[in-house]
Amino acid sequence: MKKNRLHSSLVRSTVAVAALALLAGCAVGPAYERPETPAPATWKEAPVAEGWSPAVPADALERGEWWKLFNDQGLNELAARVQLSNQNIAAAVANYAQAQAAVREQRAALFPTVALTGSARRSGERTPGSTSGSANVALGASWEPDLWGRLRESVSSAQATAQASEADLASARLSMLGELAINYFSLREADAELGVLASTIEGYERSLTITRNRYEAGIAAQSDVLQAETLLANTRAQHAATVRTRAALEHAIAVLTGVPPSGFSVPPVAWTPVVPRIPSGVPSELLQRRPDIAAAERDVSVANSQIGIARSAYFPSFSIDASLGRSSTRVSDLFNASNTLWSLGLSVAQVVFDAGAIGARVDQASASRDAAIARYRQTVLAAFQAVEDQLSAAASLEQQLQQYVIASQAADRTEQQIINRYRAGQVGYTEVVVAQASALNARRNVLQLQVAQQLAAIGLIQALGGGWQAQWMAQGSRGESSAN
Repeated sequence: MKKNRLHSSLVRSTVAVAALALLAGCAVGPAYERPETPAPATWKEAPVAEGWSPAVPADALERGEWWKLFNDQGLNELAARVQLSNQNIAAAVANYAQAQAAVREQRAALFPTVALTGSARRSGERTPGSTSGSANVALGASWEPDLWGRLRESVSSAQATAQASEADLASARLSMLGELAINYFSLREADAELGVLASTIEGYERSLTITRNRYEAGIAAQSDVLQAETLLANTRAQHAATVRTRAALEHAIAVLTGVPPSGFSVPPVAWTPVVPRIPSGVPSELLQRRPDIAAAERDVSVANSQIGIARSAYFPSFSIDASLGRSSTRVSDLFNASNTLWSLGLSVAQVVFDAGAIGARVDQASASRDAAIARYRQTVLAAFQAVEDQLSAAASLEQQLQQYVIASQAADRTEQQIINRYRAGQVGYTEVVVAQASALNARRNVLQLQVAQQLAAIGLIQALGGGWQAQWMAQGSRGESSAN
């Protein structure tokens, strides 16, 4: 009879568990759909705007080692060091690992929890024979069926958060490598300017010597000497300022590579400014790979999951507890069959009245999702703006450089002619000073425009999410880069 009751209890409990398992297919969270975003058919500032298609997040596409497009071995070596030792990237890697662990933690909540417990106790008084003892061991389990999808929504939310963290990692890599390239080419341009200034200072020193000799011979006025000294001193000051700029850039590169500036240096080398060519058929799909867009879209998914989690509070929660154990007054009798104890229980909890608190939480989650959608769309708009800005900058800088090269060549010829005329006594030294200053400024303008073109290319690469796909690099042009 006792066995029949035990069997009946087990059957009823099993049926209850099966019913809960069937109900576990229910879910109250809204189905997630990626928000629509405004996507232009073409780039306004693109040289060629045919064959482009709308963009949606697809940050998993291969970005490639875009920095190698600049054909600079020094940059390639530093880029490898940044990827290994940059602390911002290291922090992003750790955050991604943390997010992955959170996914595993949320997924574990879908399964029962099993615990083994045991204890032994002995007590007594001073009176002989008054001691007593007890011992027990039990295996217990508990499980909360995911009837309304709350736990599954939590897993989905954690997965989306991990994907957003992965996008943040890609963004950190792209940002740090972009910052490295900007600082590196700015440093190379500073080296080139220092070379121009050093050569100019040597010329100004010779001019000052000639002017002093002419003054001592009574051919030139003292004002000519003073003007020559002023021009030389100003140029030396510009040289010192450029040295300071170069040092600051070198310190920034040291930090990017994860080492103290005191033990780091970038030796000066000849700089040949290479500017990657923009492929004539760059599709707007490249914008899909921007990691910040991917992260913003995943944030929308997280917010969407939170709505389902909040809605699940409207429904009752169930919990199943089971245990199997043995208890005895003596450890030696602990494993006798007659000392076996078992239990199987089901508990239900339902909120009856909360003055609208659950509804308020659902509304909060919905509003949070709307805000995430707005941030996502704004991120997409900002991305399109960045691409248009960089395309416009690249076109404008190319035109400017052509004119500055012409101006520099003309200024050099003018400088030489004015110096010759001064030596012949045909013009005053003021004209020499003006011609020399104009020639120096023109040479520096060319250098600054050359590095500006490289920085604009870096900006475009970052705006597009990191370089161009290999198949697109192979189309339109076989030359990946051109030197100015």
